[in-house]
Amino acid sequence: MNEEDLDKKPPGGTQDERLLETPRADEFLHTDTWRVFRIMGEFVQGFEDLAHIKNGVSVFGSARTAPDHPEYKAAQETGALLAHAGCTVITGGGPGIMEAANRGAFEAGGASVGCNIELPHEQSSNEYLTLSLKFKYFFVRKTMFVKYSNAFIIFPGGFGTLDELFEALTLIQTHKIHNFPVVLYGSAYWQGMLDWLRGPMLSEGKIVEDDFRRLHVTDSPEQIVQVVKAYDPSDSEPTSHLR
Repeated sequence: MNEEDLDKKPPGGTQDERLLETPRADEFLHTDTWRVFRIMGEFVQGFEDLAHIKNGVSVFGSARTAPDHPEYKAAQETGALLAHAGCTVITGGGPGIMEAANRGAFEAGGASVGCNIELPHEQSSNEYLTLSLKFKYFFVRKTMFVKYSNAFIIFPGGFGTLDELFEALTLIQTHKIHNFPVVLYGSAYWQGMLDWLRGPMLSEGKIVEDDFRRLHVTDSPEQIVQVVKAYDPSDSEPTSHLR
């Protein structure tokens, strides 16, 4: 899959696009009202399929990372180490970093879950899954990541990766979820963002020190697993491995 394929849109758009369109006057009772039941059904199916998940760890990162890239290898190693630690690896189910983490867990004999999404281009599920789900709505899929995970591992990625990162931080900051670990892999990649967080955002009071300290940064798959294993849900105090 090349970058041109990633930017193509199919006729008619996705379910999310149709949901967010402003309905015409004669359309509402025939579309949006019934769409609520489809959304509810997607939640129910996801909850049923994932109800058995224990010690879930979600891994996010670019779908465009090639198998010969060092970040792919690191994500694959991370998946294997998490599996050996008794964790279920959960990803978006697609290529790139998602495939790498699933592959590591799968080849290590662990549980490997993919929560894929309907996109303007067709994103097929990778082949390293012990459980594969497909969602039409981003917000339903994102709920599954949060509900069944005890940690978020963020590898270098684009807008979607940043969306998952800041959603997790917002939910933790507002005490909607436990202060679970949010780990950034690749210190060089994330340094510019961290400088911005530490600079204008923190210095101008847009966040406080504890918000900033919710992030862990590492270049080591082994340290990722150490952070995950050290997590105690009863501990609400943020700690940090920021450099």
